[in-house]
Amino acid sequence: MQGIREIADIVKQNNNFVITSHVNPDGDSLGCELALAHFLRKIGKSATILNHNETPKFYEFLDKRNELIKFHPDLHKDIILNTDVIFVVDTNQSDRLRSLEKPVLQSKAIKVIIDHHLEAGDFADFYLIDSEATSTAEILYKFLLSMDNDIIDYDIAHPLYTAIMTDTGSFRFPRTDIETHQIIAHLLHFGVDPTEVYSKVYESWTLGRMRLLGEVLDTAKTEYDGKLAYIVCSQKMFDATGTTEVETDNFTNYPMSIEGVQIGLLFNELDDGIKISFRSKGDIPVNELAKEFGGGGHKNAAGARLFGVKLEEIVKEVIMKAQKYV
Repeated sequence: MQGIREIADIVKQNNNFVITSHVNPDGDSLGCELALAHFLRKIGKSATILNHNETPKFYEFLDKRNELIKFHPDLHKDIILNTDVIFVVDTNQSDRLRSLEKPVLQSKAIKVIIDHHLEAGDFADFYLIDSEATSTAEILYKFLLSMDNDIIDYDIAHPLYTAIMTDTGSFRFPRTDIETHQIIAHLLHFGVDPTEVYSKVYESWTLGRMRLLGEVLDTAKTEYDGKLAYIVCSQKMFDATGTTEVETDNFTNYPMSIEGVQIGLLFNELDDGIKISFRSKGDIPVNELAKEFGGGGHKNAAGARLFGVKLEEIVKEVIMKAQKYV
């Protein structure tokens, strides 16, 4: 990774920081935001976390001090415009910041990206990117230790552990290796409870979310001799169960769990468009399929968001174009 020394100097030379991440934050993005904010405050800096969305309920346990703030232009725009440094974690595309994109781009603050996704957008001043890392949290962990080998405490370890656990699929995704477990072992030294974290993230569902999963699983279909499986979540399902897109987090695990499936897809119908989550096994570059729809991501995990399209039509088109990948 390049840029660690330069970014360390930026941290030392500045005092006011804003931290943000992508629309619909997940465990990796939220964990990184909180860990980085705790670190900055520990060394005497000011840090404000601003996100486009509210924090999903099943991640609220990380935020006992109410540090994760939903961005409101009237209240927070000036904070972004007047800060010294803006950290963008777990994304490298400015459009994924949604309501924060314009003020972030307008701000004269130094912009720093810490991320593990491919094909970074050209809007920041410094990039700390490792596309081979299991998570952005793994990169952040190494950066923090480069700043101070004794800096980690429970308030940093707890969100970092949660971030790595969720982005590795509870340590089962392909990039999980010896180093990943060594990092996790180190974080556990600071009192992180693996049982508690897992239970909060995966065993604290609302009844509405459980009903949503039932309706979504009822849509499951396979194509190409069972090598591709997909599920569909319509706006009607969200309305009927009192849920939102955020609560489909990890639903992609279900089509991928079907025997023989190489590609799994989740289609979410939203108020303003369609979100598609792509997953694959082995050497299938599902990110290339996502690119055909304006998206991107990792080789085995990617996404795309489309506007002005109909659910039924986009499902057919994606399935058709997926044939050459299975």
